[in-house]
Amino acid sequence: MLRREWPFAVVLAVVSAGLVVVSTGYFRRGTVVLAFGVALALFLRLLLPAESAGLLRVRSKRIDVAVLTLLALGTGILALWVPPPPA
Repeated sequence: MLRREWPFAVVLAVVSAGLVVVSTGYFRRGTVVLAFGVALALFLRLLLPAESAGLLRVRSKRIDVAVLTLLALGTGILALWVPPPPA
């Protein structure tokens, strides 16, 4: 099963790592890692054929790529836009 779902497992690992970084108190770094994970899902969905995309394939490729693009850009922009906490 993991062989067939390796794209989703890789994305899940990166997003989980980002959440761990956020939970340790590094909000900006963690959300940038999280945005990278979503961007990774975007590129994997864009480049892999439908049979190999596994759980990354939810709707048509066009819809999946559009939604993942919005999520990756939005998360990345917000991660860099939020000011750091006062020292």
